[in-house]
Amino acid sequence: MQVYLDNNATTMVDPAVVEAMQPYFSEIYGNPNSLHKFGTASHPALRNAINKVYTAINASDNDDIVFTSCATESNNWVLQSVWIDHIVNGDKNHIVTTEVEHPSVLATCKFLEEQGVKVTYLPVNSEGIVEAHTVKSFITEKTALVSVMWASNETGMIFPIKEIGQICKDKGVLFHSDGVQAVGKIPVDLQDVHVDFLSMSAHKFHGPKGIGALYIKDSQPLTPLMHGGAHMGGRRSGTLNVPYIVGMGKAIELATANIQETMAKIRAKRDRLEDALLELSDTFVVGERDHRTPNTILISIRGVEGEGMLWDLNNGQIGASTGSACASEDLEANTVMLAIGADNELAHTGIRLSLSRFTTDAEVDYVISHFKNAVARLRNISSSFAIQKPTKGGEVQECELHHH
Repeated sequence: MQVYLDNNATTMVDPAVVEAMQPYFSEIYGNPNSLHKFGTASHPALRNAINKVYTAINASDNDDIVFTSCATESNNWVLQSVWIDHIVNGDKNHIVTTEVEHPSVLATCKFLEEQGVKVTYLPVNSEGIVEAHTVKSFITEKTALVSVMWASNETGMIFPIKEIGQICKDKGVLFHSDGVQAVGKIPVDLQDVHVDFLSMSAHKFHGPKGIGALYIKDSQPLTPLMHGGAHMGGRRSGTLNVPYIVGMGKAIELATANIQETMAKIRAKRDRLEDALLELSDTFVVGERDHRTPNTILISIRGVEGEGMLWDLNNGQIGASTGSACASEDLEANTVMLAIGADNELAHTGIRLSLSRFTTDAEVDYVISHFKNAVARLRNISSSFAIQKPTKGGEVQECELHHH
């Protein structure tokens, strides 16, 4: 049996999405900016797709949604354009973000620091989230932007976006959220939550790779990073990727239809898997499950290196990860676990398991069996685990991780 449990990195494309995209490769293939019928033939599908994105996140008619290549591009666009619009050409000089953002946010912030921007990286609490009052305490009159993810790609922890958004609104500061791990997994209602900019990627909710979007509240100005034409209202130049836009529209429609029911089914499988793995001694899961996206487990097993566990799982045809796929080549301690206070050894043992609506009960059963056997095998050859044999009352409790 093959089991894919790395859905926070990417998801399989729903066959219904592939079917929706198919006509726009070789049948309706004209450039949508062309005036002839080959180009205009795609307009109804494009309008339909963008309407589905508006509906899925409950955007208003006054808002703008611009298709991009992915959330990494959207994140870069917001951060760099706010720098141009409000720092280079304004009177601000400060951006607030967190220590646990996606690398596309953190690396861009590091780049902006090299340009003279002051960036505050907020710490997280023992649950791995930034509390709203912490954000509030670091906003100054020079703050141009606050950028906080909606949900963590590594832990699944959901951040207090509504409270943070209200704080930013009250203080007149722009608020951006990387919504990649939230859109299509949990309800996202932009009439209920104040967000100026929201990034998303289709491949996180069973759409194709290479297409994303940026939500812009009230269609406010934002200097483009892509120049060269009048595409997307002049906001992002480049011929529209019609089949992928159609695919994103279909994917987000499927992901958000009956989302509460879908979440409940995924959560039930996730909880059953988590309960079974926590039966192992000296295992720890980051964050209360009720505060996480319903598909995610970040588990650490004392005495078992994360890379060793991945190797064993891969041999069993199970796909998992040690955290962010964008940083998976760096075999370093999990940064989120370090940020919440885990010791260096424990931070090297994190394994992320992320389910999808396509995960079956039989697959969960298989993973439980193989995972437990793998832990026994790896602990048997682990000198560090044999030496330490920590107890529940030992030092590991200082991390405030949820453990058995």
